[in-house]
Amino acid sequence: QVELVESGGGLVQAGGSLRLSCTAFGTNNFDKYALGWFRQAPGKDRTFIGAISWDPDITKFIDSVNNRFALSRDNAEHTVYLQMNSLKPEDTDVYFCASALTFGHTEEQYLYWGRGTQVTVSS
Repeated sequence: QVELVESGGGLVQAGGSLRLSCTAFGTNNFDKYALGWFRQAPGKDRTFIGAISWDPDITKFIDSVNNRFALSRDNAEHTVYLQMNSLKPEDTDVYFCASALTFGHTEEQYLYWGRGTQVTVSS
């Protein structure tokens, strides 16, 4: 069973930066997974933010975070990093990482999920 653990969330002022990490445990095939990030506000649906392919040069983001967020991966450490810059109060959410064998943006294709980490951006 693959376990994903997010870390790096916290409180930051608007305009600041955070780097979230997502580390996978229980797999020897981390380099074959695409990793996606989603976020969810209380009482709302979880939404896709971005994903990185098994090819680390291939990433995709939603328009609202494009050019502010970046994804990278360290396969040796079984970890994906979500670098978030120029944060805005509307980025406040619980952030989840998930792994998939296909590269995309739909929740249904993601097999394993972390428990989430809270990001709060103050104005």
